[in-house]
Amino acid sequence: MKAISYSRYGSPDVLELGDQPMPKAGPGMVLVKVKAAAVNPVDWKIMAGYLDAVMDLQFPAIPGWDVAGVVESVGIDARQFKPGDEVIAYGRKDYVHGGSFAEYIALPERLLARKPASLGWNESAGLPLAGLTAYQVLNRLGVKTDETVLIHGGAGGVGSLGIQIAVALGASVISTASEKNHEFLRSLGAEPVAYGDGLAKRVRALRPGGVDVVADFVGGNLDSTLAVLAEGGRHASIADSEVEQHGGDWMWVNPVGADLQELADLVDSRTIRVEVAEVFPLARAADAFRFNMEGHTRGKIVIAVDQES
Repeated sequence: MKAISYSRYGSPDVLELGDQPMPKAGPGMVLVKVKAAAVNPVDWKIMAGYLDAVMDLQFPAIPGWDVAGVVESVGIDARQFKPGDEVIAYGRKDYVHGGSFAEYIALPERLLARKPASLGWNESAGLPLAGLTAYQVLNRLGVKTDETVLIHGGAGGVGSLGIQIAVALGASVISTASEKNHEFLRSLGAEPVAYGDGLAKRVRALRPGGVDVVADFVGGNLDSTLAVLAEGGRHASIADSEVEQHGGDWMWVNPVGADLQELADLVDSRTIRVEVAEVFPLARAADAFRFNMEGHTRGKIVIAVDQES
């Protein structure tokens, strides 16, 4: 099969398009024909060697954890899906090797969920990692109806979905972004505020009594979080471990298919949308990585693998 892979740590220049062995659907696993995959910062951070201390990797490595596609076959005792089913997954395995930037990927069936009917392939591929991150953080924080949630980084892939999920849960949302993205945040249901110096003052102007919940999806916001958090409020970050020293949760998304199915059902029932910044063909995966590394995209960067059928 055709796949993007790399045989050593480095920049996007180490990525190559070539032939790799067809993955096998072992017991309890599902072979998926990939329609689209999404790029996440963790993909190029692993490729650069930044996570070598905490993640095992086997070269040649095919990057990519987000996937949307069609079940090709199922392994022994895999009972939840059948060939032809349209599925999505946050396909993080125990070690990095056979990712989603390929024509096929084999995954444990427990990681899969059914593709939202309301989304196309590209949008569906952008949902799992970012959507699960936002969903699991907001659920861990126990967001309730009529609470106020502050989301740091609302224009990004995680933040934009976090806004919509919090609104669907009945919360009032304030979110940070550069001024050029304020209308985008309003379209998602959030009150936008500019990040940077004076952030706490701007949030307090909107909610003098403080906010109930803060979800930090970008990092570097601990001081402003603590300055606007109401008494008894809860907070979490996916990018700043120091929150644990101040009563917060430091979280990393878990690949739980049941959670992803709940999120997919929420998408279909609440018409949550996934913002796609740009779509690249598989052969231009290196360009997709470079675009993601710039760090200023609005929404998801997607690799279209096979969408002709």
